[in-house]
Amino acid sequence: QMTSATKVYYSQTTQTDSRPLIGSGLRRRRVMTKDGRSNVRMEHIADKRFLYLKDLWTTFIDMQWRYKLILFSATFAGTWFAFGVIWYLVAVVHGDLLEFDPPANHTPCVMQVHTLTGAFLFSLESQTTIGYGFRYISEECPLAIVLLITQLVLTTIMEIFITGTFLAKIARPKKRAETIKFSQNAVVAQHNGKTCLMIRVANMRKSLLIGCQVTGKLLQTHLTKEGESVRLNQVNVDFQVDTSSDSPFLILPLTFYHVVDDASPFRDMALRTGEGDFELVV
Repeated sequence: QMTSATKVYYSQTTQTDSRPLIGSGLRRRRVMTKDGRSNVRMEHIADKRFLYLKDLWTTFIDMQWRYKLILFSATFAGTWFAFGVIWYLVAVVHGDLLEFDPPANHTPCVMQVHTLTGAFLFSLESQTTIGYGFRYISEECPLAIVLLITQLVLTTIMEIFITGTFLAKIARPKKRAETIKFSQNAVVAQHNGKTCLMIRVANMRKSLLIGCQVTGKLLQTHLTKEGESVRLNQVNVDFQVDTSSDSPFLILPLTFYHVVDDASPFRDMALRTGEGDFELVV
């Protein structure tokens, strides 16, 4: 049981706090936000946008929903219009427009496509496979048949890619992780005669988690023996749950303990006085 709880200490900074995070002379925000998102911005990288384009799958998955929906709508509308223009050019080249005054026995490449609007509607009907009615392709133009096959193949690949990114984004375990709640504060107190850093973890869903683990990273500045200042030194922080195994059964909220002893990275820090300049990511 926890006794003699001292000053709550979970981080020196918040997402909007400008106090130094990992050094007395630096003015930085926290490295990780409270909801687990990276608060680091990469700058001075050559061809940064090109690097994102080389990995389109991950770029589309990481894209925010509002931009994804806008891109989704714009992509479909754009392909409908682009192929509509191509179908209109086919009609122009073949002389199917009414202003060309085609003969009575003239067979157009696409029936009833005499304007750009009609070509756009035919492109939409072809790509969405809603079935031809008033407008349909004829056997007159092999080029039109090849164009129709090309449009259907390319747009099918595009639909598979976009739909796949939607499903992959929905199926990501990120939302499941949001139902694993950590205590707002970490507490330093005596537990079984030892000074411990304690946090509480709870699973909010009914579905059980088997084999879960809690690990921590201590982020702070570090001065090497050679005098080099490491601006973001990372040290492992081990947590345990009483005498249970490394894989606790998280059916109830559990308290995880880190013993502050001679082997702890907190051994030289004045946790009880609230002093120290570091960030603990759990």
